[in-house]
Amino acid sequence: MPDPFVRKLVSSLEEIHHEGGPPPPVALRRAWVMAVIANPFAGRFVPEITGFMDDLRPLGLRMADCLLQALGGDASVVEGYGKGAIVGTGGELEHGALWHAPGGYAMRERLGGARAIVPSTKKVGAPGTRIDIPVTHINASYVRSHFDSVEVGVNDSPGAEELAVVLVMTTGGRIHARSGGLAVEDIKGEDGLR
Repeated sequence: MPDPFVRKLVSSLEEIHHEGGPPPPVALRRAWVMAVIANPFAGRFVPEITGFMDDLRPLGLRMADCLLQALGGDASVVEGYGKGAIVGTGGELEHGALWHAPGGYAMRERLGGARAIVPSTKKVGAPGTRIDIPVTHINASYVRSHFDSVEVGVNDSPGAEELAVVLVMTTGGRIHARSGGLAVEDIKGEDGLR
């Protein structure tokens, strides 16, 4: 298949300086990027669609690079990540699942081989649909302080024959996280879980 047709890229950077209680020593930064692309399978059932994942790999790397640039260009500051997709109403949920590998592997590659699985979500929706992208720690999925989500959406996307694919990176866990569980300093990083 040809390279994905990108109609637009949208990105956002959020800096959280306060969440009640004492301000953190360093602001938490959360960034997301969305690519709105043509869905080559919209409007019909196509039995074999997995080849499109290979076509999406360069886009995943481009988007991961965009996030790293938004966060200052230093991959070592990234502690959390997530991904997702909104499928336009002319497509099917499975088309969004094609983003799992290219989106996840792109971030893991750019972050130097992060170990944890990249959490993901997907849905079918009309233009303006918003989606909550789950976030976990990049090396240990059980680090509770980094369980989070980032809500994303664009007012005119996705169109019925489009996909909106999303990547998220964060520089830390929730401000004032105190719900227990595995702490960042106790990560072993052996299996991506603990």
